[in-house]
Amino acid sequence: MDNLLGECLGTMVLIVFGCGVCANMSLTKSKGNGGGWICIATGWGFAVTLGVFTATTLGAPQGDLNPAVTLAKMMAGIYTPVQFATTSAAQLVGAIIGATLVWLSYLPHWAKTKDPATKLGVFATAPAIRSPFANFLCEMIATFFLMFIIWMIFSKPVGSLVPGYGPYIVGVLIWALGLSLGGPTGYAMNPARDLGPRIAHAILPIAGKGGSDWGYAWVPIFGPLCGGALAYVVATACGVL
Repeated sequence: MDNLLGECLGTMVLIVFGCGVCANMSLTKSKGNGGGWICIATGWGFAVTLGVFTATTLGAPQGDLNPAVTLAKMMAGIYTPVQFATTSAAQLVGAIIGATLVWLSYLPHWAKTKDPATKLGVFATAPAIRSPFANFLCEMIATFFLMFIIWMIFSKPVGSLVPGYGPYIVGVLIWALGLSLGGPTGYAMNPARDLGPRIAHAILPIAGKGGSDWGYAWVPIFGPLCGGALAYVVATACGVL
């Protein structure tokens, strides 16, 4: 139960700071409006670090915050299939809660922001060029490197990192991925990160919100899951696991 609470609230923190930076950079009359991609990538890097610390403090020793990461760890024998399902569900719930808190934090700004796509972009990812296969491929590649580098960070001999140092390195990894591979799709790399806020967008009474683009939603779900699984296969083939 502590694992599920940690994953839920850690993912909530991830989304509050991650979707929060998207809101700050894009919503009309926000003081951060126009801050740009470097601010967004940096904010998401910090969001992951803070979320991992929250999750582990509250009893989630892995601090995944991401079903794609949890899937790869299930393949490595860290989780059972049931634990993968329950952990992923906790992450999804935390993401919905976090997105709701972002909506409340920026409550007056939704009506001032006229473009529905900008509002959806606070919650969920969308491609710069809509091409389902290419978008799927980008999400798979980005998540492959997310999980593959996580294996590298925490494997021997790097696995002897001082306790508490790892989340900072993972935050740098997220920052780097955003700067390098985030342009085509907004780098979801996390089914809960995209699906949870997308559900929140669909059910919350957001002023002038438009649709939730469910036709695209499969890409940031299955692309990351495939990337996480591929990272396990490659890391195993390289003798890391």
